[in-house]
Amino acid sequence: MRLSRIIMALTVGLAVVAVPTAAGAAQPQPAPSATTDPPQPPPYPPAAASLTVNRPTIFLGETVVLTGTGFGPNETVDIVVSVTPLAAPAAGQAPARRSDGTTVAMAPVAYQASAPLSFTAFTDAQGRFTKSYKPSVTGLLTFTATGRESGRTASTELRVLHKKQPLPVTGDSIGTPMKLGGGLVGAGAIMLLLTLAWRRRQRFGGAAH
Repeated sequence: MRLSRIIMALTVGLAVVAVPTAAGAAQPQPAPSATTDPPQPPPYPPAAASLTVNRPTIFLGETVVLTGTGFGPNETVDIVVSVTPLAAPAAGQAPARRSDGTTVAMAPVAYQASAPLSFTAFTDAQGRFTKSYKPSVTGLLTFTATGRESGRTASTELRVLHKKQPLPVTGDSIGTPMKLGGGLVGAGAIMLLLTLAWRRRQRFGGAAH
């Protein structure tokens, strides 16, 4: 009887000791703090937008094509054009040349627009667009494109020159052709007089015989 009580007491004591241990093992472990984990880099870097023009230099009245890539898909792109006047001589335009070899600069100073121009373009599913543009002013045009949703921006430049004009005829340029023409007229008159004299001599010489 006494042995049974001792065994029962030991069993109860072991059960009491085992309960807290099992309870502690059943408790969920705290998750690691988010602040201690290093930030993960994005899988791909953001795409860079670009803007190009098919011809870097044109004459006033011609049309160019702008091409944008790397913008957001199916978004509106705002394009702003700023104009800087050209003070240098127009490329490909020869100056007027005097007869003494000196030259006269004929390149006019380009007109600058009073306010920047602006228009919009729309990208496709790949973030690409093309837009035709016909400048109405001369100068160095800077196009800046900005996507409304993506915020991506890009820029490019275009040089617009005056149309090629025929070189004006200066006083010195007129003088040389007139001198040459006068000499030819004088030589022709002398040849005519010699021809008449020869015919007259032939006619009177034949009559004498």
